[in-house]
Amino acid sequence: MLLIAFLVIVVQLSDVLQYVWGKLFGRTKIALNLSPSKTVEGFVGGVISATLIGASLWWITPFTPFQAGLLAFIITLMGFFGGLVMSAVKRDRGVKDWGNLIEGHGGLIDRLDSVVFSAPIFFHIVRYWWSLS
Repeated sequence: MLLIAFLVIVVQLSDVLQYVWGKLFGRTKIALNLSPSKTVEGFVGGVISATLIGASLWWITPFTPFQAGLLAFIITLMGFFGGLVMSAVKRDRGVKDWGNLIEGHGGLIDRLDSVVFSAPIFFHIVRYWWSLS
């Protein structure tokens, strides 16, 4: 259960921190056609910040601080790509949000697209890479 909490906390924090860093320092658009508000500065700041937070949460995992940081880095990258993939699907379908369940945040899938994309990667890394080492 704590590994699931680690995954969700790190990926959701990465999303929030990418937004914050992008609002504070964002100048360079990263994927203008897919998600016009995402910036390189937000992406880099959010991934680095969430990776450091993930490394500091090593104590709730069976991993060393380095391993927890490496996992956090990988899942924040996958979460970012998950957001881009889901944005591409939404653009293709001509919709802005997946629903209106959460006011101002779109639908539930809009909040969890990064977790949904990064969770299988997290599972396979933990299950097959760490179990072999």
